Amino acid sequence: MGLAAEPLDALPPRPFRVRRRTQETHDTWTLELEPVATDERLEPGPGQFTMLYAFGVGEVPISFSGTPGGPLVHTLRAVGAVTEAICAADAGAQLGVRGPLGNRWPIAEAAGGDVVVVAGGIGLAPLRPVIYHALERRGDYGEVSLLYGSRSPADLLYLDELERWGGRLAVDVTVDSAESGWQGKVGVVPKLIGGARFDPAIAHAFVCGPEIMMRFAAEALLERGVAPGRIHVSMERNMQCGVGHCGHCQLGPTMICRDGPVYTWAELEPLLAVRQL
Repeated sequence: MGLAAEPLDALPPRPFRVRRRTQETHDTWTLELEPVATDERLEPGPGQFTMLYAFGVGEVPISFSGTPGGPLVHTLRAVGAVTEAICAADAGAQLGVRGPLGNRWPIAEAAGGDVVVVAGGIGLAPLRPVIYHALERRGDYGEVSLLYGSRSPADLLYLDELERWGGRLAVDVTVDSAESGWQGKVGVVPKLIGGARFDPAIAHAFVCGPEIMMRFAAEALLERGVAPGRIHVSMERNMQCGVGHCGHCQLGPTMICRDGPVYTWAELEPLLAVRQL
């Protein structure tokens, strides 16, 4: 599996205050949180998640999407009662936080080689810390590519950052469908992999998005010659407790919240090949 998670020092949610709330798309927001108690600072690593709790409503697992070592940042889509309540939390409102939980993207292990980030939709949020890490240590890596796709231009995240990142790494963006006025590519994101610039022998790929997209992306990376042990994917199936007790996120012999959410394709592909697992 991926890198081991840090041990938990407490399971109850700790109070955090919304410091900044930014709307990314019509249904997606980024929240920057600060601890109510000064000694409660959390520093999740790239790929880890926290359980965010809207008091009186419930909690959900949300991946860390900020700068490693920076404030606690989460980007999430309002798709149900809990996420709607969290996304509606204005500056000054309090939320509960458990974590950090899960393992990490092994971006440090990719030093000396090429990096390929493949993101679909809101899957860019968990991969954003990988991009930050690579940019902060740009000299440690060879080619660094971001291949990003969304349903439409209106669903693209971090538009200002995409433009800035383009000056320091190869950014290729596509959308599933577009109205008139869109000047970019149209098509699914795995189709970008064939034209991406990287050496398969020394590349690590980091993939997150809808499960079907990750399957096709992994197949395209394998066709390019990337070893399955160098293809890292993040799973976000039905995690509820966050510590491997409730069993809701079980996938064969693994609990995604405890053993993941980051796996290599060598670990994951045999499990996904089992029907209805």
